[in-house]
Amino acid sequence: MNREENYPHIADADPEASLSRPGWRGRDREWRPVAALLRAIETGRGAMVLVEGGSGMGKTQLLHKATEAAARADIAVAHGAADELGRLAPLAPLATAFDEPALTSLGPTSPPGVPCAEAADLRLSLVERLRALLEERVGQGPMLITLDDLHWADPTTHLLLRSLLPELASYPLGWILARTSGIGDPGVEGLYELLEREGADRVVLGPLDDLAVAEIAADAFGAPPGPDILRMAAEAKGNPFLLVELLRMCKLDGAVEIAAGSARLTSTARLQVSARSPLVSLSASTRQLLQVAGILGRSFSVDDLAEMLGEPVDGLLPGLAEAVRAGIIVPAVDRLTFRHDLLWQAVTDMISDPVRTALQRQAGCMLLQRGAVVPAAAHFMRCARVGDTRALDGLDRAARAVLPYSPPSAVDLAVRALELTDPAASDLLVRTGTAVEALTAAGRLAEAIECARMALRRAPPGPWTDRMRCELTSILLQSGRAAEAVAEAEDLLAQPDLDDELRGITELAVFHGLLGLHDFGRGRVRANAVLADRAGHKDTALVGALLLSAHIAWEEARAADAFRDVHEAIRIASTGSVAARRAHPRLFLVSCLFGVGRHVEAERVIRAAAADFDAYGPTSHIASPAFFRACLSLATGRPDDAAAEAQAGLEAADEVGAYAYALLGLAVLAIVELRRGNVEAAAQHIERIEAKQRAAHGPMYGSMWSAWAGALVGEAQRGPERAMEALDSCYADIRKRRWMLMLEPNAAAWMTRTALAAGRRSAAANTVETARQIAHDNPGFPALAAAAAHAHGILQGDATALAQATAHYGDPWGAASAAEDLGALLIVGAADGVSSGDRKAAVARFDEAADGYLKIGALRDAARARARLRDLGVRRRHWTYADRPGTGWDSLTDTERNVATLVAQGLTNRQVATQMFLSPHTVSFHLRQVFRKLGITSRVELARNAAEQSPQEPAANTGPHD
Repeated sequence: MNREENYPHIADADPEASLSRPGWRGRDREWRPVAALLRAIETGRGAMVLVEGGSGMGKTQLLHKATEAAARADIAVAHGAADELGRLAPLAPLATAFDEPALTSLGPTSPPGVPCAEAADLRLSLVERLRALLEERVGQGPMLITLDDLHWADPTTHLLLRSLLPELASYPLGWILARTSGIGDPGVEGLYELLEREGADRVVLGPLDDLAVAEIAADAFGAPPGPDILRMAAEAKGNPFLLVELLRMCKLDGAVEIAAGSARLTSTARLQVSARSPLVSLSASTRQLLQVAGILGRSFSVDDLAEMLGEPVDGLLPGLAEAVRAGIIVPAVDRLTFRHDLLWQAVTDMISDPVRTALQRQAGCMLLQRGAVVPAAAHFMRCARVGDTRALDGLDRAARAVLPYSPPSAVDLAVRALELTDPAASDLLVRTGTAVEALTAAGRLAEAIECARMALRRAPPGPWTDRMRCELTSILLQSGRAAEAVAEAEDLLAQPDLDDELRGITELAVFHGLLGLHDFGRGRVRANAVLADRAGHKDTALVGALLLSAHIAWEEARAADAFRDVHEAIRIASTGSVAARRAHPRLFLVSCLFGVGRHVEAERVIRAAAADFDAYGPTSHIASPAFFRACLSLATGRPDDAAAEAQAGLEAADEVGAYAYALLGLAVLAIVELRRGNVEAAAQHIERIEAKQRAAHGPMYGSMWSAWAGALVGEAQRGPERAMEALDSCYADIRKRRWMLMLEPNAAAWMTRTALAAGRRSAAANTVETARQIAHDNPGFPALAAAAAHAHGILQGDATALAQATAHYGDPWGAASAAEDLGALLIVGAADGVSSGDRKAAVARFDEAADGYLKIGALRDAARARARLRDLGVRRRHWTYADRPGTGWDSLTDTERNVATLVAQGLTNRQVATQMFLSPHTVSFHLRQVFRKLGITSRVELARNAAEQSPQEPAANTGPHD
């Protein structure tokens, strides 16, 4: 393909028109990935292209060309761009792309400077909001989204792109992202690297080669360039924008003539002056106008410019017209914009620093007066001086506005305001409160603690000090410094005049701290005292006391008492203060429900907990619902869902620094890999658990689950002795043993079997007795009885108990394990000869076990059951996962078929997720598996493929069951 065929708009354009699209000569290679992207979305597939290069290399023109081509193909187009002055505004490029300011709805959140903040972290809910918007838009047809200047984008934009682009790959949705290399946020490189791993093509726009430079010059002058023009063009060093500016100024100066069929210079001296200063031909008044406009940003409102200059709009018309004629600015919908960043930079570089500072302050005050607090703050960040009350007010208001949407941006604003505050100023403490809150929400806990303590050393006693100390206890808890938190809280509670609201919040912090320390002795006394005087305590204190009481009851294997207390805590929290709701008692309820096998109820509670997090936060738990969904999927025999949910949770935790239940996610991943037979991969997840525990900067809940996963993997790697080392505390301490058996239904049988294999019968007997006592004391919970029967059957060789366990387990892996143990018991007398009846029964049990393992993807366990069958002389053909082929419709798992059928019916990922109790991330994961197995790449192909199958409804079992 020659260049004219690849760029038809150049082949038939007149020379002047070609100047409006600089640099398209010599870009055949760079255009091909974009052309491939357009073809992909036309045929119903998703695609991504990442563009980068130095300033002036043609990135914006590449995006413009792509949107023109998409429009000609009837592909919907959305275009957004970041800019330096707008980088504090969360989601600015995406909000402009979709004309959707409701994506953030920036506004006041909680009162300024008040610690114990009540603003929820809305970042992940923004992901869901934009996902729904995009799924709705792309449901109407293919779409191209281009985002320019991402080096200036805010952290929340990066978060959304990292989260959504891979997950929406099944839609006919194309993304082209562009950035300038070497400036702005270095974090955008991490975004590019991640998206490259997800299949994006990267296009690097470098300098044009000599042939392209000559072709552009020929386009400009309508004739091949002579040597002198080529020497002059070489001054641009292959930069398309600078090259076209040289050529444009050359034409405007009349410095080129056509002679003997080629173009040559006629007035080199005059050209050199003009080429170096494209603004020199403008009048002084127009240059002044442009300098003020440049302060407002690369794009600006004419009304804003008029107000800055103190002129009526009609008074600006001559200067604006001159600037447009000179090609410095161009119309852009309802605004004007500098034609290129380099022109904008050239204009603003002409302003001296003192003048720049004054103009920026003027612009900030103007925008603040209109209520545009975030744009105003962008100016104040650059120009404010210590004690500038107007600027500080703008920074304060902007920090509060962006906090729920972009905590890192709020930190920049709040810390800058604090730096500009006079130490003797009356509002220093209020401003410190905002900074502490922003640092906490951004996960910079050590800095938040230092900031709070520094302020407390200077502040006089009073209401603000009390509130800050209350906030400090919360931050210490989030940092994993429970002992310090309890000490700080108890000292604060000793103050007789402490505000009642703060007293309740501080008492809640004490209960959380005692839970973290596992100090149930002190906790029981304090909880009993609070519950004995309910009328004298706030809802926060009551919730804390009930939660601690429920934990104690659970550790003591009093399930009914624990459920009573935690349900009461939920009731109080759901109608109480935000601080009480932020205790999130539903998380503990979910753990308890897992322990007694009540999976349907656990599903409902996880949904409610996720809604609470969306409404109330805090950031530290924002990824927790995904981890609990992973546990639920694992317990109900859906390992692919479990792994996808766990991975989604870990990715969300990494994005926002919320690691509270990350150990739980890693434990699920380890167990899934172990059951699949990938012992090495499972061990790597255990190593990640250990690394997180060593480097923990906050509470890492789920340590008992991670110990359980570590023991399973240790046994697979090094035998039963290593497993017992991992669970040594559970074997030795009855309290920890009870806790383990109450949290993990499969632990009793497994610990018994492992202890026997290690020759530790007494440890096995202790485990069985603990399980028996738990079942005896909790008659209303069949799952506990099944676990006890299973453990007893292993220790005592009791076939009746094992059969009972097999029939009553709610966990499919546990039921298969009990069937395998029963089969092993039936052939235990092999040395003395096994009766034909026992042999037949054993074969049936091993078949049952192998089939049960295979249905839940436990390939390693299924292989062991097959080996037992072979020992009995029974050979089954080699089963694959659920006996399925590797490709084609019949290769799909039940969940994959359900997802495929619903998507083929036209449901969005989000709609499928709601119907199947999955996250959209997990639906996307299953779709990728479906596409791989069916050898397709789009939803269109999936619908066609599904229509060719015999009509069938999605399987009924799409979620957890009891």
